[in-house]
Parts: sequence; structure tokens; C-alpha cells
Amino acid sequence: TIAANLRKRPRPQLHGFKGSERRLHFSDRSPFLVAGFIRIEEVQGGHPHRVHVVLDCVSPRGARSGSEDVLFQRGAKKSSEPLAVLASLRSVIDERENILPKSKSTKEEKMNNRLKQQRTSLQNCAKSISILAALAVAMAIASPAQVFTVMKHFSGPNGGGPAAPPVEGLDLNLYGITNYGSGYNFGTVFQLTPGGYLSVLYSFCDLCPTGYGFVTGQGLVLGTDGKLHGTTFAGGNTWQTGTVFTITTKGYLTTLYSFCPGGGSCPDGANPEAGLVQGNDGNYYGTTLFGGSAANNEGTFFRVTPKGTLTTLYNFCAGSSSCPDGGNPYGPIVQGTDGNFYGTTQSGGVHGKGGTVFRISPTGTLTTLYSFCASTFSGSCLDGDTPQGGVVEGADGNFYGTTTLGGSPTNCTSGCGTVFKLTPQGTLTTLFSPTFPSDQGQLPNGLIQATDGNFYGTTVLGGYDNQGIIFQITPAGTFTMLHSFAAGEGTQPQGGLMQKTDGNFYGTAYFGGNGNYGTVFRLSMGFGPFVKILPGAAKVGTLVKIYGKNLKGSTAVTFNGIPSTFVEAYAPTLVYATVPPGATTGPVQVTTLSSGILTSNVAFQVLP
Repeated sequence: TIAANLRKRPRPQLHGFKGSERRLHFSDRSPFLVAGFIRIEEVQGGHPHRVHVVLDCVSPRGARSGSEDVLFQRGAKKSSEPLAVLASLRSVIDERENILPKSKSTKEEKMNNRLKQQRTSLQNCAKSISILAALAVAMAIASPAQVFTVMKHFSGPNGGGPAAPPVEGLDLNLYGITNYGSGYNFGTVFQLTPGGYLSVLYSFCDLCPTGYGFVTGQGLVLGTDGKLHGTTFAGGNTWQTGTVFTITTKGYLTTLYSFCPGGGSCPDGANPEAGLVQGNDGNYYGTTLFGGSAANNEGTFFRVTPKGTLTTLYNFCAGSSSCPDGGNPYGPIVQGTDGNFYGTTQSGGVHGKGGTVFRISPTGTLTTLYSFCASTFSGSCLDGDTPQGGVVEGADGNFYGTTTLGGSPTNCTSGCGTVFKLTPQGTLTTLFSPTFPSDQGQLPNGLIQATDGNFYGTTVLGGYDNQGIIFQITPAGTFTMLHSFAAGEGTQPQGGLMQKTDGNFYGTAYFGGNGNYGTVFRLSMGFGPFVKILPGAAKVGTLVKIYGKNLKGSTAVTFNGIPSTFVEAYAPTLVYATVPPGATTGPVQVTTLSSGILTSNVAFQVLP
């Protein structure tokens, strides 16, 4: 590192370069063979005119990463600031020899020779990254700033090992589950305020009828009753086969159902893994990883009423030991706009392995849409293997998801995983498969579609420290790594992301942080606030809840342009409105006093 310290001279115009970060990533096919780092430090206290400029030149990392980085720290004044800094940097280099007094002494001559060598090194490095700076300008114009923040470090007594993204309540607090920690060390339900204050609402225990931990995937779901609903993988009875529960935002938990009450083969299912989804009929739907009436113990799809009556709708692997319909369902269930439910199994399929994507009706009629591992190469299922993140329905009506393994076998023995698109008719397109885990991640979790129309997710491994990443992928398959996890901020996220009504993304990291107990984090992309609707689908005349920030005094609500005949601003975060006659499926908009017009993040579906 070569530094030039300016003293006794006016500061060059550096355009407030302190601020957010911008990373540029280039594949190993890039012609740019030098990475650089520029840092501007404005030193306060006694040196009002001192500017510290640091420029690092490094050689390519080659096979370790397959990419080169340039990191600029820039302010918000001008999009051309990277070039402005290079101009200022060259000015600094040119002026460097004139700052220090000239001397004929041997000591000063040696210093001047050393400065000339430093000047040459700086010039060479600056030339090498000039073209990268020009690319940074274009990228700065096209993309908003990304700010990563650790909201909370778990410590053990307040929980540990969160394995699913939190859910946003009607009060705009976040609610989630940890897999261990607190008094009994069997996990917690927690509340996290926007200011970062965490409260333990409930502590699970080993032999308690409420069950306990090992929750992954979806975690909690917000019901139309304003309560939180979820599952535990174990506990509930002496057979340790899990439960379905509901809990208020004040911490009052009720066990709705305990699986396998009679033991044995557990015909009603055992060990639910992926949480619940509330259907349009008001009931809750989910899967169990094991159990069922079939001899193969490959899991079930079930419905449970808000009062706790459970009905097993489908038993996986009922027809054959090879499980052509899939086995061991894993990942969240989603209800599509057609009224059917969609999910994934991590094993089985017509190829005998790889897993499936399935569609199942509310009455239990199952259709296998796609079976993975149709072709293999070098030990990897090229179209994907072991989907564990479920699927999400995109705004275009297709379904998007990930597989944990499979895809390109480059640098991953069984493949680094895939991101795919699946039509409702079952045609699969692989959008992306990582080949360089250090820049593209490995073992991807599930996806969400954000308000900008792109999809976002996390990976368990990969990134600069092999601790996971946050990524963005467009519906067309353009992949961008947004953040690489490091130990102090949380590592190895086991679940995906959620987008809160403030526009930011939130998620959890299972490890890392203080004491390796995990963290809750936020990623800001500069997206604006919006509102959510509960339920997301209803008939004309239904009273729905609309929640978001700064809704106090809201004066009007429209459903796809049709004004509601009843609007009540019940609380600063909650508005009630009736679905008006003539309303059709589309966005809901709320006219607020302080935030203008807020639009729902997804289209509200008007049911017949």
C-alpha cells in the first residue's frame, strides 16, 4: 500500500467519496487482469486540510475466485465520482514531490528516489483500473446503494440458530423462531422491533406438549386473525413427532395438533419441516417429512383448521418403493392464483432420485409437474437435484425455485445447485447454476420476488469466506452477488429472505455473530415502502386488513383502480377496507397523509 499525505495545501475536490460501497465483479474470462482498491479518508481534528489517499494494486486471485473486484466508496452527489477520484488521485501523485521541502542531503535524495518509485507504482496501478472505474460509473447509475446491517446478535439466553426468515406482524415488528437457546435450550419464538430490540416471547422445551425446534424453510406465517402460526419438528408427545401451534404477538402459545398420538407408523404424518400456509378457505396447509399410511414413511400433505382438526390429504410414495410421485416433502408450500398448492420433495421422482415439484388441489389430488435428475454428468444431475426451498409464483404466472445440489459439476462434486423457472404445464428452464462458489454461492435456499420484479435469495455456502451470500437474479437469469457473509455478521443462512413493508430485505444467519449463535440481518437496496394485504385473496364484500408504515389518517383505498366503499384507519400501521363491487385482480393502493400513495407488493386476487 502506497499512501500520499497532503499537508499545507488546499484539499483537492474529492466530491465526498466517503459513504456507501460499490463492488464490481469480473469473470475469469475478463481481459482486466488487475484489481484495485481506492480509499479516501478525510482526517479531522488538527488537520483540516489533510486528505489520505490509499491505492492498492493486487494480482489476480485466479482459480480461488474466478473474478476480480474493484471497491469504490462513494458519496451521493455525482454518478461520475469514480473518475473524479482518479483525476484527483493523479493530481495527488503529480503534486506529491512538491509537498515535501527539497534537500540536497543523502537522506533526502533517498527519500525522493523512494517517492519516485511510489509515484511510478501509483501511476501504473491507476492506469490499470481506469477502465474499471468507467464501468463503475455505469453501474452506479443503474443500481441503488446496498447497505448491509446486522439487526441483532443472538447470544444463547435470547436464542440461537435461527433457520428461517422472520415474518412481519400487523404491528410491523418481526417475529421468528430459533432452534436452540433460552431457558430450556430447545428454541424460542422471538419479537424484534424496527429499532433492534429483541424479546423472547416463548421458550420451547424437550418433553413439553408444545414441541420444539429444528425449524427450517418458512418458519412462522401471519394468519388473518393477526396471530402467528407454525410447526415444530419434534416434541409434542412421547414419540417426539412434532406439532402445529399458534401464538399471539404477546407470547400466548396454543398447541393445535400433535402428530402421531398413537405412535407406530404415524399414519397422520410425523416431523413437519417447512411451516404452514393459510389457504383461501382460512385453513392451514403443510407437509410432514415422514410418516403417512404408506409403508415407505415418505411424508404427507395435510390440512388443519384454526381449531386444530387435522386431515391427511395425501401420502407420498404410496404407489411404488421408487416413489415416482416424490418423497420427503421439504420446503414451504405456496398457494397459486389457480387455487392449488405447489411444493417440492427432496427425494423420489420418476428417475428414482433428485426430487420433484408438485401441484396438489385443496382436496388432495396430486400432479407431479417435474422430476429432477433427468440427465447426469460427472456425478451431478444437470437439471438440479434435491429441491429444499419450495417454489414461489412469479408475477408472470410461472414458478421459480432452487435446488440445493445439481447443475454444473464445475468446482462442486455434486453440483453447486441451480435456480430454475417452471411453467404451470411443467416445462423447466435452468436459469443459473453456479460454477465459481466464491462469487456465486453454493447450496441456494428459497427465493422471493421483490417489488422491483427480480428474485432474491441466499446460499448456505460460497462467497469470499465460504459462509454464504445474498444474491439477486432476474426472471431472465442474470445473476448478481449482493453480499458475502463474514463471521462477525452471521454465517451460513439456512433460509431465504423476506421483504418488509419498509422496502428492505430481512433474513437470519444460523451461525456466526457473537458466540456463533447467529444473527438477524437487513439488506437495504433503496426500494421504497409498500403495503401488504391480509388475506391476499378474497371475494367482493370481504373486509381485509392493509398494513404498512405511516397509514394513520389514510383517506382512500382502491382495488385495481376501484375505490373501496368502506375505509377505516384503525392504527398507524393498519387500515381496514372492504373489497368493492366491480373490483378485479390487481394492485391495492392506499392514499396516506404523510407517505403519498402506497401500493401493494403483489396483486390482490378477487375470488369469484
